Order: sequence, then C-alpha cells, then structure tokens
Amino acid sequence: MRVALFIPCYVNQLYPSAAIATLELLQKLAVDVSYPAKQTCCGQPMANSGFEHMAQSCNDLFIENFSGYDYIVAPSASCVLHIKDHLHSHADEDAATEIRGRIYELVEFLTDVLKIEKLDARFPHKVGMHQSCHGLRGLHLAQMSELVAADFSKPQHLLNMVEGIEMVTLDRKDECCGFGGLFCIAEEAVSVKMGKDRITDHTKNGAEYITSPDLSCLMHMEGILQRNKSNVKIIHIAEILNSSVTQI
Repeated sequence: MRVALFIPCYVNQLYPSAAIATLELLQKLAVDVSYPAKQTCCGQPMANSGFEHMAQSCNDLFIENFSGYDYIVAPSASCVLHIKDHLHSHADEDAATEIRGRIYELVEFLTDVLKIEKLDARFPHKVGMHQSCHGLRGLHLAQMSELVAADFSKPQHLLNMVEGIEMVTLDRKDECCGFGGLFCIAEEAVSVKMGKDRITDHTKNGAEYITSPDLSCLMHMEGILQRNKSNVKIIHIAEILNSSVTQI
C-alpha cells in the first residue's frame, strides 16, 4: 500500500517529535510512507469558525497533495474528522469524496487497516489516557461511557501491547478537556476550568504522563500543567507506541 503522511500545521510547528514518531512507527511496520511536501493547514480553524468558504483553497490544495494514495494517515483525530466530514471541491467533488473515504487517524489505521496485534515498544511509566471529543464521538475510537453498549478502546488496545506501561484508572474517562479549538479563546475561563478538572483526574490517580491521539487537547492541558509547574508531562500516543528501551 502507498500511504501519504498528513502532518497538521500545529503538529509540524509545535510537536515535530510526534510527527517523527508517526513516520518511524509506520516504517517499522513496513508501510511505504510518502510525505507530500506542499501540504499546509487542512482548513479546520476557518470552517469551525463559520467561515468555511475561506477554507476552499485549503481544500483544493489538500486534494492536490493527497490524491492517488491508497491511504492518508495523520496523528490528529480532529484534523482527520474535519477532512472526513468537510472536504469538498467545486472543481472535483469525486476526488474529494475519494479522499474522505481514505483518510485515517493513526490509531484507527493501526487497528482497522493494519490490524496490529504486536508492537516492539517499552514505556515503563504511569499513563493516563485522554479521549478527545473528536476521536471519541466523531471517529469512534472508543465507546462513549454514557451508552449502554459493549466497551472498547482502540488506543487502549494498542497501549496494552507496550511493555512496562501502567495505565491509570480515571474517575471520568471521557470528559472533555475544554480546548474545543476557538472555544478556548471565546470562553477562556470555562475552557481553563475544564482543563484543570481534566488534569486533576489524571494527577490524583497517579499519572506521570497524559497521552491522547489528539495533540490539540494535549497542547491545551500542557499549557495548564506548565503554568502550575507540574511534573506531569504530555505525550502523543505515537511516541509511546514508537518508544524503545534506548529512547527512555
């Protein structure tokens, strides 16, 4: 299979280690990965603000960059969900439709396409799992706790393959962190309070690290952790799945 690696703009600028870990992990799993060098923002910030018409050039460029691949993989649930739900084109809607059906968040690609059952990874730390709203409710990476249905978690399935990791049990396992994109700007006080509550759930249960498939949520919580001079760290799930004894 030919896989195109989509690295969202904020990941590229602020968390390149997560992008590198994603690439290295896919290469370890013998995936033929390409990185379209002209890729830019997917247009989610504009579309979520009610200015979807301003995102059309982003849509056109995304189609230009990512057409012709078997799969498109990204380490960001929110950006993937945006493309799945909102990528359209006035010039070539067929190409947009095709891409919407071939883009995957990293975790769902590993579990649903590659069907990974074993990983050579080691991360001997206590880790709290943050389920992002986009990943949980949009991409269905795990079962929502309010539903009376069979429980499952694709991120947890992968983390269970990591040697030495200890997952902490949270009181409210799928509560929102309060980021919400531009919500954290428009409703700063509410956003910060929600972030503090989410962090408290992790810290009081002994987490050394907070992980997630969504770096936007982790970025929000990292800001709060740093301002409070906390020793708890954030880490993208790709970095844990790609970790080894020599990296620790």
